[in-house]
Amino acid sequence: MPPTDVRHAPVPAAPTSRPPAPGSPASGSPARIRLAAWPVTAVFVLSNAATPLYVVWRRELGFSSGTSTVIFAAYIVGLLGALTVAGALSDRIGRKPVLLPALGLAALACLLFATAASVPALVVARLLTGIAVGATVSAGMAAVADVAGAAHRRLGALAASSAMVLGAGLGPMLAGVLSETAPGPTTTVFAVEAVLLATAFVVVYRLPLARPAAAPTTAARWFRVPSVPAANRGQLLLGIAVFAPGITATSFVLSLGPALLADLLDTSSRIVAGSTAFVMFAAATGVQFAVRRWAVRTVLLAGAATIAAGMIVLLAAVYLASAPLLITAAILAGAGQGLGQLGGLTLLGAHVPRERAAEANAALSVGGYLPAGLLPVAVGYLGDAVGLRTGTTVFALVLIGAATVAAALVLMNRPAGERG
Repeated sequence: MPPTDVRHAPVPAAPTSRPPAPGSPASGSPARIRLAAWPVTAVFVLSNAATPLYVVWRRELGFSSGTSTVIFAAYIVGLLGALTVAGALSDRIGRKPVLLPALGLAALACLLFATAASVPALVVARLLTGIAVGATVSAGMAAVADVAGAAHRRLGALAASSAMVLGAGLGPMLAGVLSETAPGPTTTVFAVEAVLLATAFVVVYRLPLARPAAAPTTAARWFRVPSVPAANRGQLLLGIAVFAPGITATSFVLSLGPALLADLLDTSSRIVAGSTAFVMFAAATGVQFAVRRWAVRTVLLAGAATIAAGMIVLLAAVYLASAPLLITAAILAGAGQGLGQLGGLTLLGAHVPRERAAEANAALSVGGYLPAGLLPVAVGYLGDAVGLRTGTTVFALVLIGAATVAAALVLMNRPAGERG
């Protein structure tokens, strides 16, 4: 892989010669940038709202840990499918025509979750959620960058990335609390989420995001695997190298964390399960603000180290049957995802041409979510066959190896003359 520019100094603003995104304002205020990030948060609240409710559905519908991971993976399938379309489509026809239908699909998923009486209904609800999230990852996060403009490029990357993980953490927290304190343990949270989506619809409708004046030549095909220009493949690969094990770690906590709490640690509280997911993504959000002035290379290295540390703590939690250690592992996993995500988005935002921004975000997400869907499913069925402790051990060792490789790649791609 050719040397990749991840400088010790903060990423500079893009050259003024780079063309702005089609139809976007030159620069937005910080308040408008944060408002543009709200739809991302609202959709990602739905992405993990089901997490603490799996124990209820498992009891009522009678499915195994392996089936739980399949339901979770349906979300990944929908997301990856959307990413093959949404990125290039958004760059071609504009952000709003992609985001508004995505919000509608998310609302439909809320209805299916609230009325689900079978595993297939849950699978379809998760599939629609994945499609909505895939479209939002591509078009929504690019819309934040469009509103930010060249003058606030780093703030735009931070706002988009933190909005994603903040919503991902709020969803399970709301679901866990509402399922034990409000009527309808599997319905109330989705009614609340439908209201949040309605406000997001209004925000998207009113955002100053015009349709592109002309379709970019790079988006001639409607369906394709998201990619970046050849000159930016190094940045994309480095971002994926750290982001993928991070989001795979958090996916494991979301899909199998409640089972670990219930089966190994004898903790069936949905508030505890939801709170574990919340603190995980709160860490992912907080760490991004804490390191926002760090060099991108430092952010990526810290992400790889944090992921490896989280998996070591996960092993200790499982073998010592310690819920506090499991929560600590979740916090480290969240921080690792946040660091990898911020580093990847910042690299792409600083180097990829603006007319390919949404597709670049989609490419980063594909690279991260593919293992995040496959590995937890494999571990879920392995756990059904040989025990959840053994399956978790295999998973943790694989991710420790992946994080080590990621750190090596970042170190190998230090530009010539860089110090530190």
